[in-house]
Amino acid sequence: MKKVLKVIKKILVGCMGLVFLLTASIFIYHKYQLNQESELIESKGTWIDFNSNHMNVYSEGSGEDTYVFMSGAGIAAPMYEMKGLYSKFSTENKIAVIERAGYGYSDVFQDKREIDTILEQSREALIQSGHKPPYILVPHSLSGIEAIYWAQTYPDEIKGIIALDIGLPQEYVDYRISLADSLTIRGMNVLTKMGFQRLFPSATYDPEVIKQSFLTEQEKEIYKAISYKQAFNDDMEQEILQSYDNAKKSVELPLPHDTPILFLSAYTDQNKDSKFTKQNNKNYLEFAEQLARSEVIRMKGKHSIYLYAPDEIYNLATHFINE
Repeated sequence: MKKVLKVIKKILVGCMGLVFLLTASIFIYHKYQLNQESELIESKGTWIDFNSNHMNVYSEGSGEDTYVFMSGAGIAAPMYEMKGLYSKFSTENKIAVIERAGYGYSDVFQDKREIDTILEQSREALIQSGHKPPYILVPHSLSGIEAIYWAQTYPDEIKGIIALDIGLPQEYVDYRISLADSLTIRGMNVLTKMGFQRLFPSATYDPEVIKQSFLTEQEKEIYKAISYKQAFNDDMEQEILQSYDNAKKSVELPLPHDTPILFLSAYTDQNKDSKFTKQNNKNYLEFAEQLARSEVIRMKGKHSIYLYAPDEIYNLATHFINE
């Protein structure tokens, strides 16, 4: 029996040693690659200073309206990932891509990512980068909380919202993150600090961006480099962990009744009849019915709908705002 235990102990020690060696190798390789890729990552946009941390706003185009693009959680390089959509708008309008703390060329602020902090940083960054309200917000996914809260707290600053398959604040309150999900999120944050995202490229950045042609070959390499660098950092982790508290602050306020909102609800052939998709569409309709001017349109495409229907989104948004 003692011999068996000794053998088991040796096996466990050996396995632990291999895991340590593998982790150390991945970490060293990650740091080496970050150093190599740093030559690709040169800031493009306007850097706004927040107590020695910098937040990036990318701008282009000219016109009467300013469309503000706000990425969903975990989209590490918004300026590149959303280019296929915002380049449609910038032909006749001003556009601004807000890269929140921890995203794109912005620094990781390591603050608590409380909704008022996020919103004030967005407002200040837009003003300092030369964009004055009112704005037309174009949020995706998690940034729907900020967009709606913005319209609730500063209604005069928002001309309208083009909501790209957003999560409604009430949904984040109703479906609060569980303990298991919280541990998973924290675990992902730790793994990306060690560089494990390099083993799973398709989970680090969206392969659809690489397949399409709206980025040059060099921009695709920059997109990958930023994604590997920023993957699920502390700010992204906190944004998700704070989603319940942030959404609750919005839910406790009156709805932005006078803000026109176009809800674009994404679906695929595989999930169009699912319970989740039907409930999500119902939630949009119920929210929209309480607004003075709103519309809900279902669009075929995955959650990152801006990659699958940019022309349709541009046409629908332009028509909605012009009305």
